[in-house]
Amino acid sequence: MKRRMPTLNALKVFEVAAAHGNFTRAADVLNVTQSAVSRQVRQLEEQLGEELLHRYHHRLQLTGAGRLLLQALQQSFDRIELTVRSIQQKQHLNRLRVNAPPTFAMRWLLPRLSRLREEHPQLEVTVTSAPQDTLAESGLLDCAIRFGNGEWGNLNSSLLMHEQHIAVCAPALLKGGNHGCIDLASIPLLHVLASEDKRYMTWQHWLDAAGRNDVDTHGGYEFDLLEMAIRAAVDGLGVTIADRHMVSEELANHRLTQLLDVQVEGHQSYWFVTRPEQSVTPSVELFRTWLHQEIVLCKQGAASGNSRSGHIRDRTDPATHSGHHSFFE
Repeated sequence: MKRRMPTLNALKVFEVAAAHGNFTRAADVLNVTQSAVSRQVRQLEEQLGEELLHRYHHRLQLTGAGRLLLQALQQSFDRIELTVRSIQQKQHLNRLRVNAPPTFAMRWLLPRLSRLREEHPQLEVTVTSAPQDTLAESGLLDCAIRFGNGEWGNLNSSLLMHEQHIAVCAPALLKGGNHGCIDLASIPLLHVLASEDKRYMTWQHWLDAAGRNDVDTHGGYEFDLLEMAIRAAVDGLGVTIADRHMVSEELANHRLTQLLDVQVEGHQSYWFVTRPEQSVTPSVELFRTWLHQEIVLCKQGAASGNSRSGHIRDRTDPATHSGHHSFFE
């Protein structure tokens, strides 16, 4: 049966123009003229009998009909891309493509990949960390690790582990090696930025849990990645709040030490994410099972370390926790 629908080319032109919000940028992506893009979209609107885009100076805005069509097109093109890739890459069935937040990838995932290779030598892994490389927009990914509350539209997610915030610094900053003898008022605080002009509130939450109201959090150094704040702490620049999982190596080799026995669990967590319409391949299932095994080993190692050190963690007030602790987006 012949399908009664616009041409595939017109639909693709509209999808690119709507996604970029500008005819000129869409023309650059499609390698055609701006007038050709504008003409294709106008013809599509005439054929549908609906306006899809509001035209403003240097920008486009989707109408209600335009949003519906764009969502349907993006989902359909994603499925087509996945199908084409599966046909083209039958010879690469063991290739797994995963995207993860940069600090998580560098500090937690990469140091463990040698164990993955020992257990599953046939599995070949491609790791990317670009924030814009998402399952919803890229058909090249098989799965992803995300940081948040687990609510991503049109995606399946399963919990991996929670964040555990602790204060850490270089041992040299501690007077006489005493974890309780550090003047936070005189040592720079190392902050992580949530945006260009806004910090995450992890320092304030930790201070609340520690019962410290004598520290001014307005000063200090700022970084847009936790990775940089951790490196600065290792170099003795100051004290930072970090997820225990991300500094386990530095704690083990004594390049960092925990300040006080205070830990604050964040509301946001790490999640394993896949597409609901995508059948779980053996490679994805192997990787997911291995991740959970590594997390169990990580918890066992942390429990053993706490037992040997004799540290007793303070209980923290859930009211001091925040749902906005992400260092990795």
